Amino acid sequence: MPSMTDREVQIKTALLSTLNELTDFLIVSAQDRTSAHDVEQGLWQRMLALGHEALKQFFIGCGTGDVGESIVQADGSRLKRFDALRDRTYLTVFGEFSLPRTVYGRREGQKIERVPLDARLQLPERKFSPLLQDWNQSMATELPFGKVNACLTRILGFEQSVNSLEQSNRGLSGSAAAFWKALPVPTATEEGELLVMTADGKGVVMRPSEQDEQAVAAAHKQGRPGNKKMALIGSVYSVDPYPRLPEQILSSLFRDASDPSSLPKSKRPPPKHKRVRGALLRNAQGKTDPQSDEIFGWMADEVRQRGLPGKKTLVMIMDGQESLWSSGLKQLPEEQFVITEILDLIHATSYIWSASHVFHRKGSPEAIAFAKQQIRCLLNNGVNEVITTLRRKSQQSDLASTANETLETVCGYFVNHAHRMRYKDYLDQGLPVASGVIEGACRNLVKDRMEQSGMRWTMKGAHAMLGLRSIQLSDLWEDFMQVWREGESQRLYPVAEDCANDGLYDQVRFA
Repeated sequence: MPSMTDREVQIKTALLSTLNELTDFLIVSAQDRTSAHDVEQGLWQRMLALGHEALKQFFIGCGTGDVGESIVQADGSRLKRFDALRDRTYLTVFGEFSLPRTVYGRREGQKIERVPLDARLQLPERKFSPLLQDWNQSMATELPFGKVNACLTRILGFEQSVNSLEQSNRGLSGSAAAFWKALPVPTATEEGELLVMTADGKGVVMRPSEQDEQAVAAAHKQGRPGNKKMALIGSVYSVDPYPRLPEQILSSLFRDASDPSSLPKSKRPPPKHKRVRGALLRNAQGKTDPQSDEIFGWMADEVRQRGLPGKKTLVMIMDGQESLWSSGLKQLPEEQFVITEILDLIHATSYIWSASHVFHRKGSPEAIAFAKQQIRCLLNNGVNEVITTLRRKSQQSDLASTANETLETVCGYFVNHAHRMRYKDYLDQGLPVASGVIEGACRNLVKDRMEQSGMRWTMKGAHAMLGLRSIQLSDLWEDFMQVWREGESQRLYPVAEDCANDGLYDQVRFA
């Protein structure tokens, strides 16, 4: 058996000391009839200590990064080794370390230009290790920063400040846009036949310093608090066609399962590669153009990559907010894309109910029967017939002015969106007619994380959280963190420093 070097002996001695302490703990625990819980807790603390000692020995083995009195750069210039070592704090899942480093620059007292040990270890810009940042921010997409700190403190045994977690969140989110652009396209065999785009707005409660006084005042006049700013949420997914009959949809809307023949005879195909993205951005004039361009521009990129090569049927389904359609069709112009535009059926039926309650008492059999009749008509491509029915009925009834205004609003809504309400055609083709995906995305992305008790956001903080939580909810977190680590290494250390070949670092071998 080959003899061990002095360094290997030092490593084994240091680790064996910790392992011996762990062994003694187990023996004493068995003798003292210690509970399983106390043994488990004691083992965890000692395993953290073992990890800390092992990582410490690794850092010692890497030295200080001293590669000689000077470094010759690619352009021929020479950097001088500074006399004093510079310590750097590095926080890992095993605890904190202070790393002494040799640094290089043009002369003492001037800027540090090269730190070979940082490049050798691929250290991040901030003190938090990539693994710790991964744990911090994956939890922060689900929990408030204070709870993340409390939870990891219990597990790891050291605290982090809430402010540092917030700053890391914003820093990490800066890589989200580049990640989406570089995301590989799903293979054709993993995709459905339809490519569906959908978007909606969702309010985020802002801190008082971020609220616009005029907007708040206008909202108060309308009976709203006015403390929210509208974020934009978009989603793109593929799915296989699911043909249905109008009567099946009607039965579902009215919870009527009495007619077995009206129920679907096959299971609804699930969405595939559903991707969700959110943004909260404003320009210098306070307009929402930047977030519209970001979300709908991203959706257009998804269509180009996932929809056009396979010539999929392209579907855009949203509610009746005209600004959404204008922004969407700006990024997806008809001369480049052939898109089936669909008005969300649930929003359309809500207008039917408003009209029904003009003529009949809410909850009455007459109101339900009238609404069901009109929704059946909508589902059979009868939007114009519905408009005619409502206007004729309003002329035959003695209605108050507010009731007439309600009916005119309903009719106007249907007139404006009639070309997006050919529901029977959509059902025959197996297209979706309701935007449940984006409704769920708004709830999961914004409400579940950003509307918890007492939460108030800044624009930057909200946009950062939306960026990272979008990636998490799209099941892309591991991919994102890998891309982020690689990107940070290239950004911070563009010049490869192959110190291993210099013979200046001890090779650490755990024999």
